[in-house]
Amino acid sequence: MPFLCLDIGSTWTKGAAVADDGRLLGTAQHATTPPEVLDGVGAVLTALGLGRVEVLACSSAGGGLRLAVVGQERLVSAEAGYRVALSAGAKVVHVSAGELSNVRALRAARPDVVLLVGGTDGGDERVLLHNARKLAANRVRVPIVLAGNAAARARAAAALAGCTVVATDNVLPDVGDLAPDPARRAIREVFLRHVIGGKGLSRGPRFRAMVRTVTPDAVLAGVSRLACASAETEGAVLVVDVGGATTDVYSAVSTVESTGAVVALPPDRRSVEGDIGMRWSAPGIVAEAVAEHLLADDTSLAAAAEARAAAVGFVPSTPEESSVDTRLAALAAVLAVRRHLRGIDGNLGPRGATLLVLSGGVFRHATPEALTAVEETLRADPVLRPVLRHARVAVDRDYVLAPAGLLTQAGHTEAATRLLGSLAGCSG
Repeated sequence: MPFLCLDIGSTWTKGAAVADDGRLLGTAQHATTPPEVLDGVGAVLTALGLGRVEVLACSSAGGGLRLAVVGQERLVSAEAGYRVALSAGAKVVHVSAGELSNVRALRAARPDVVLLVGGTDGGDERVLLHNARKLAANRVRVPIVLAGNAAARARAAAALAGCTVVATDNVLPDVGDLAPDPARRAIREVFLRHVIGGKGLSRGPRFRAMVRTVTPDAVLAGVSRLACASAETEGAVLVVDVGGATTDVYSAVSTVESTGAVVALPPDRRSVEGDIGMRWSAPGIVAEAVAEHLLADDTSLAAAAEARAAAVGFVPSTPEESSVDTRLAALAAVLAVRRHLRGIDGNLGPRGATLLVLSGGVFRHATPEALTAVEETLRADPVLRPVLRHARVAVDRDYVLAPAGLLTQAGHTEAATRLLGSLAGCSG
C-alpha cells in the first residue's frame, strides 16, 4: 500500500505519494482550507489520483506549536529547555529563569505548551517546586510538560494538580548532559492530544487522528535520516528552508566533539528566524543585512521588501521581480545560517557541512542561474566560507524532507532512505 505524506500548513497543504519501497510517485498541493482543512486534503488526494493509502501527516497550521520554557538558571536548565524546544519543532515564544514572581509575561506570549524544567537529577529542587506551585496557583490552563529533576518529579506533578501535565525524564540529568529525546516525545504527545485539536481547523476528530507530529519535527527527522543516508558520511548536513514568514535552519551530524559548553548540543539542531522571510518578514531581511554589513542602505530593495510584506500573496511576474526575490532569498539564507552557527558555536564537526540543501518555494521554482547566484553568495560570505568549503549543494525540489521524516518516525526507514536518494547523492 502506498503512503500519502501530508504537510498541512497555514497557507498550503502539500502531499507526496510514496510507494512502499520509497519511490516518489507524485506530488501535489492545494491551498489550506480552514475551517475544514480536510477539504484541502481531499483536493490533494484527488490531484494525485490515489485510491487506498496509508496517511502520514504533519501540520504547522494555525501557527504551529508555540512553547514557553520555565527553567532554573538562564545558562543551564532554561537554556537546555530552550534547545530541546527548538529541536522539537516548537516556536519558543517565552523563556524565564529562576523563581517565577508572576506569570503575566508568560500569558502574554500565548503559548500552546509550557516546558517546565529545572535542576539536575538529585540536585536543587527548590526552584522547580516553586515554579510548579506558581503555575498551578495562577491556573495556567495550557498543557505543561514536566522535564526537571527526577527526584522532585512526583512532588512537582502533585503541586500541579488541576493542570494538564505530562511528566517525563529530565532534559538535563547532569551538568553538560543534554537528554532531549524524552521531552521531545512528550511535547509531540501534548501537541497531538491537546493542541492540534484546539486550533479550529476541522470540525471532526479525523484531522486530529491523522496528524502525527508538528511539521518542523518531521523535517528534523528527515534531515537526520538524510545525514545517515548521505554519501558524505564524514560531514554534517545543513538545510536552509526559506519561507514567507520565517527562515528555518536544520543541521545534523553523526558525531560532535565536546565544546566544553555548559549545555552540550544534540546532534540534530534546528533554529527559527521569525524576523527573516520572503513575504511577511521581508523588511527584516533588509534591516538585518544592513546591520550585519552585508548590504549598504538600499532604498530600492527596502521598498521592494515592504511591498512584499504588504502583499504576502505576491508572485513575481517579470525577470526583474524574480531577481529581487533571489537577492532576498540569498540574504535570508546567509543571515539565518550565520545565526544558526552562532547558536551551536559553529560546531558542525571538523569538515563542516558536506551537504547543503536549499528548501522552500523560492528555491524550488528558481532558474539554474538564480540558484547559482544564491550558491555564490553563500560560499563568498566570510563567516560561511569555512563551513561550506566541502559542501555539495542540492535543492529539495520535490519537498521530500518532511515526507521522509514522517516515514522515519513511522518506522519505515528504508523507504525514507530511498526517498532521500537524490538529495543524499545516491540512486536510492
